[in-house]
Amino acid sequence: MLRLKSLVSGVVCVMAAWSVSVSAQWPRHPDPSVPRDANGNVKWDAPTPRTPDGKPDFSGVWQRANSGPPRGTGPGGRQGRGGQAGGDTNAAFSGGRGGVLLEPPTEGFPYDPKGPPVATFFEAGGNMPGGLPYTPWAAEIRKQRFALNARDNPDANCMPMGFLQFHQQPQPRMIIQTPKLILIEYEANYGIRHIYLDGRKLPPQGEPQPWWYGYSVGRWEGDDLVVETNNLRGAEDGPFDGWLDVNGSPYSREAKITERFRRLDYSHLQIDFTIEDPKAYTKPWTVRIDQRIVPEGDLIEFVCNENQQFRRRVKID
Repeated sequence: MLRLKSLVSGVVCVMAAWSVSVSAQWPRHPDPSVPRDANGNVKWDAPTPRTPDGKPDFSGVWQRANSGPPRGTGPGGRQGRGGQAGGDTNAAFSGGRGGVLLEPPTEGFPYDPKGPPVATFFEAGGNMPGGLPYTPWAAEIRKQRFALNARDNPDANCMPMGFLQFHQQPQPRMIIQTPKLILIEYEANYGIRHIYLDGRKLPPQGEPQPWWYGYSVGRWEGDDLVVETNNLRGAEDGPFDGWLDVNGSPYSREAKITERFRRLDYSHLQIDFTIEDPKAYTKPWTVRIDQRIVPEGDLIEFVCNENQQFRRRVKID
C-alpha cells in the first residue's frame, strides 16, 4: 500500500526529473540578444544586461544553481530530508540546437565563504551553524511538520509556496521587468508575484488582509534591487501556510522578508534572503540563493488544480 510519505518524496523527485526534460517538450525560439562567442556558444560571463535607464535587467528564465559547500563539509552539509548530507541536487536544462551549447559547463557557481550561508532545497538553515534560530512556537510547528514527513507541504498539495521554497524549486521561473513593476512567474504550481517599483511604501503590518504572496515593494540601491514583503499568510492560518522549506520551517503573520537581488553577470542571479519574524525566530537571519539563466528557455504550463484528489486515493498511516 502506497504511503503518503513516499508520495511526497516522489513528488519532489518527479519535479526534478520533469525540469530536466523541459527542453524536450517545448521548442526553443532563437533569441538574438543572447551573447555568444565566435563559435555561437553562449558567453556565460558576459556583462550584465541593462535596461534603457541603466538599471540591471533581471528579465529572463532562471533556474536554481548549487553554490554551497561540498556535501558533508559545511556546517549542515547540504542537509537532506532526514538531516543527512547529500539531500540537495541541481537540475539543469539540457539540449541545444544545431550543436550550439545552451547549457553551462558546470552546474553551479563557486561557493563564497564570506557570503551568507547558502540555503538548501530541503532545509533553509542546512548550511547555517547551529541551524535556524527557532522560537519555541516555531520549533514545535517544525517538529510536527517533520514528523508527518511534510504531508502538508504546499508544493505537494497544489498550493502556493513560500518565496524561499519557490526560489529553490528545480522548476524554472520567469522574471518580467518594467520600470514600475516586476513580475515573477514560477512554473511550479503556477505561482506569480508582483513587485511594485513605482515608489509606493510598504503598507503597515496587518493593514491589508494577509495574502499568500504578501505585499512586495522594491527600490534600487545602486545595482541591487531590494524587495521588502509583509502581510503574508502565516503558519497560524492553516496547514499549508507559512512554509519556508520542504522540511517545514515556518513563518508567521508577523514576518517581514527582505530580498536583495543582484545580477553579477549575464548568467548569474544572486538573491540574499532575510527574514525578520519575532514570533518564529529569536533573531533575523539571512541565506543566499544562486540562480542561472536559461537562454532561449520558456516555461511549461503547470496547472495544479486537481483539488488534492490524490489524498482520497492514498492510505495515510
